[in-house]
Amino acid sequence: MLTQRTSLKTTLTRAMLLASAASCLAGIAVAQEDSGVQTTRETVGGSTLVIVKSKRFVPQGAISASKTAIPLIQTPQSVSVITRDQIDLLGFTDLQQAVRYTSGAFGENYGPDLRFDFVTVRGFTPKQYIDGLAAPVTTTISSVGVDLYAFESADILKGPSSVLYGNTPPGGLYNETSRRASSTFGGEIQAKLGSYDYKSLAGTVTGALSDSVSGRLTALYLDRGAERNGVSAKRTLLAPTATWKISSDTRLTGLAYYQYDEVLGDTNGFLPVKGTLESNPYGEVPENANLGEPGYNSYKRRQFGVGYDYSHKIADGLTFSSNAKVSDYYEHSLVIYGGWLDGDNRTVHRYNFPYEEKVESLAIDNRLEWNANTGAVTHKVLAGIDYRNVKNFAQYGFASASDIDLFAPVYSTNPSAIVTPAWVPYANQRLKQTGLYVQDHIGFGKLFLTAAGRYDTDEIEQLSGGSKTKDDAFTYRLGANYVMESGFAPYVSYSTSFEPVVGTDTSTGNAFKPSEGKQWEGGVKYDGRTLDNGVKIFATAAVYDIKQTNIVSTVYSPAFASTQVGEAEVKGFEAEFVARINEQLSINGSYTYTDSKVLKSNSPAEVGGPLPTTPKDKASIFADYTLKSGSLGGLGFGLGVRYTSKSAGSFGGGYYGQQSLLVDTAVHYDTPDWRLALNGSNITDVKYVARCSGAVGCTYGAGQSWTATLTRKF
Repeated sequence: MLTQRTSLKTTLTRAMLLASAASCLAGIAVAQEDSGVQTTRETVGGSTLVIVKSKRFVPQGAISASKTAIPLIQTPQSVSVITRDQIDLLGFTDLQQAVRYTSGAFGENYGPDLRFDFVTVRGFTPKQYIDGLAAPVTTTISSVGVDLYAFESADILKGPSSVLYGNTPPGGLYNETSRRASSTFGGEIQAKLGSYDYKSLAGTVTGALSDSVSGRLTALYLDRGAERNGVSAKRTLLAPTATWKISSDTRLTGLAYYQYDEVLGDTNGFLPVKGTLESNPYGEVPENANLGEPGYNSYKRRQFGVGYDYSHKIADGLTFSSNAKVSDYYEHSLVIYGGWLDGDNRTVHRYNFPYEEKVESLAIDNRLEWNANTGAVTHKVLAGIDYRNVKNFAQYGFASASDIDLFAPVYSTNPSAIVTPAWVPYANQRLKQTGLYVQDHIGFGKLFLTAAGRYDTDEIEQLSGGSKTKDDAFTYRLGANYVMESGFAPYVSYSTSFEPVVGTDTSTGNAFKPSEGKQWEGGVKYDGRTLDNGVKIFATAAVYDIKQTNIVSTVYSPAFASTQVGEAEVKGFEAEFVARINEQLSINGSYTYTDSKVLKSNSPAEVGGPLPTTPKDKASIFADYTLKSGSLGGLGFGLGVRYTSKSAGSFGGGYYGQQSLLVDTAVHYDTPDWRLALNGSNITDVKYVARCSGAVGCTYGAGQSWTATLTRKF
């Protein structure tokens, strides 16, 4: 089946049918969920007002940044918090979209990928964390693709964060926080219809199960097409949680999730440069071109995680906390994709590349927090130990496949007869990491100093051969914030990071050392959430300089040779603000300037070049206004504009993804019980190449799409 663009008219028609079908939910008892957004009708001066209250649109803190309740204004690090209120207002369906209006982070560089969240932070690929614990990522992708609907918020920690989280890249990490149970009954049922046959039904409900136990169940089913011809995807998500308030001092929360994904027919790009970035005598390659085998290509993934979050107040000012999670991840893919373009400019020679990987993970973090006042000085001391045990098994195959015509593709009439190449083991290893860390957040009136240190030991065992690589590293962070009465807080910090590297240096014969990162950062934050006249705002501006050393550089001459001589530097400026004014006007704005450069490499072509998928400039702003009074009270409109400059597709590759100027919009109507929204992305349907990693490695950016959402709140 060929997938065509779905028009705005078609989406609106489906939305009307959706509203009619969902009216049967009107009998559900009304009881507002204990969440950030609540819609009320209030009488003021004889007039009835519809007020959409968003308690958490403007972030207040991020536990991820310090593992304690230190306010963002006192944190010597740039942190972006994407709240559930922001996610719902802007209609984001994955983290790639959620960072559109966030500084320092760049997503969707593989276009509208249906599997993963491809994001870079300050030039590097961040590691994913869920509820403060490392996600069970594979050896090739630092994302597991759990649906954004499962989470209450996403924190983007920018810069080295190893001091609290162990081995992480110097650009930072992101942590997604699961929805939690509340003792107040509430929830929602939500249906979406959109472009490319997008259909989903989701819901979350929470409430008291007994006097001391509260529960929540979150679920989603998604069935969608894609911009590329012959592609479809289905997803099932189930995420239960329960909190037991054992006593006034002790709380235990159980958390779990299960997700199954199936994507059929996709190649995830791999289009030639000629016909996309460059001219082709036969014309332009269409955005819906699929050079794979829709009847053969498939991606299937099953994953789950089960864990707990425990806290106990031992005494006044002293608290013990522990969280742990056991995770299991499995993916299997069959992909035929474009390999190289023939001299006739239309015959594409293809490859067959199956891949599968299984990840088993245990992560646990135990810590003590001590709050004390010693005269004019306050201390918030954190000391902890965390442990990870991760097993990865991966294998792949590789072979030539049949040719295909770039402009008139003809697919196999018998895809079941396509022979899958023999499997070749790629990785069979176990990582064990233990980290000891301590942090002191010291307050001297308006001055806050943060000092933290961590010692890690890592062991990577090759299970097939029995060899082991052991590393240890000490990382630290020093920072200071001065919080003025005006709400401004200048800050400065220095932090370090490390990552183990598997393999052997071909020039020395020695095992690779961990790569290391270090960063200077300075900036100013502004906390205006307590301003008069209903104005809430939080803003951050920062400059930074990151250097990474011990990067493995690989060349082919005439065989693969890998040496640990690589170095890279990223300098940048970031500015970001989130505002909510009079419970009517919401604004998200950001600007990012990134100057990335390869300083040393085995390949001369890479030296002096930028890091992949790291545009120099990114600017975005989204404003949304909701009417309060009159017959249109509750009706709101939003408009956003985002610009991204060109970015390199690979190290020294010579091809750049194109710059883009895109427009988003939102129209929504709220009542105390219902919310109807229409979100449009790239509404002017700008066609651009998001990334080009090689001669046949191009992918288009996400085109125009519309999504209608009907939500019944209770």
